[in-house]
Amino acid sequence: MNTASRRAAERAIAIALGAASAVALAACAPVVALEPAADAASPACAEVSVRLPDSIAGVAGRETNAQATGAWGYPPAVVLHCGVPSPPPTSELPCVTPPGGAVDWLVEPSDEDDLVYLVTSYGRTPAVSVAIDTSVISSLAVLDALDVAVSQLPQEGSCIGVEEAGLIAPGTLSEG
Repeated sequence: MNTASRRAAERAIAIALGAASAVALAACAPVVALEPAADAASPACAEVSVRLPDSIAGVAGRETNAQATGAWGYPPAVVLHCGVPSPPPTSELPCVTPPGGAVDWLVEPSDEDDLVYLVTSYGRTPAVSVAIDTSVISSLAVLDALDVAVSQLPQEGSCIGVEEAGLIAPGTLSEG
């Protein structure tokens, strides 16, 4: 074997070992310890759980230790809980529906950090809450990736627009 062939073989072995090490390290990422939501055992949450994506915008999913939960990133940049109480109508929080999405979300900034948002599905029972670290991942990418899973929950209400409500204040919601 000439020197060039030997170097190419050594590079191929190094690349293979590097890839195997990356897979092994990813497999060693600890399980994300979470508490299940009050209604996590709901059959509707099981429908959500089986449809959660393996990754969101290139951020890999993580194993969690609680029913009807999900986490993505190391450390977790996205944490999902299905089975939280459905929020009542409000005009104090913005309600958004991503373009092309089927799920309405109430959005509130976290008390701890301006870059972390808590979004809760609106008009669906049980509800889903998702904490998103927007310094790591786009909230729109997260909501888009979760739309198929969360849209499995029965819809009982939806956001309404300012025009529909006959109000000037944004984020007005309605049952129905």
